[in-house]
Amino acid sequence: MEIIWHDMHHRDLSAQQLYAVLALRCAVFVVEQSCPYQDVDGQDLVAENRHILGMRDDELVACARILTPADKAAPVAIGRVVVSGSARGLNLGYQLMVQTLLSCEQHWPGRSVYLSAQAHLQRFYRGLGFEACSEVYLEDAIPHIDMRK
Repeated sequence: MEIIWHDMHHRDLSAQQLYAVLALRCAVFVVEQSCPYQDVDGQDLVAENRHILGMRDDELVACARILTPADKAAPVAIGRVVVSGSARGLNLGYQLMVQTLLSCEQHWPGRSVYLSAQAHLQRFYRGLGFEACSEVYLEDAIPHIDMRK
């Protein structure tokens, strides 16, 4: 299965691509994880924020969001990392994060990178060079941990 990766500034997303991103995030984070929360948080279309999209044919199967650092000392923040249920078990989470980290380095070279991970994914993110920088805490009733690379 070939995945085509797209690293896109938010202004370059078509309406259909943005819809697919929001639909995938809702399907996984809200419906599958039974976690009602406000995914559309006003951060998708601001500053220099970017979206990494993994496409299989015409289907969005993986995506992540990269938030512009708040200031010169702030890290780049990665969030909304998601793989479609129809594409799990294909190592797409790892591939998605590699693409996302490459984008961070290309657009904000030398910056540290931060993410708030679901706690059960600590080992996965450690394999990508992240280290925990907080205790486990609840976010929307799901255990999370802050991690930095």
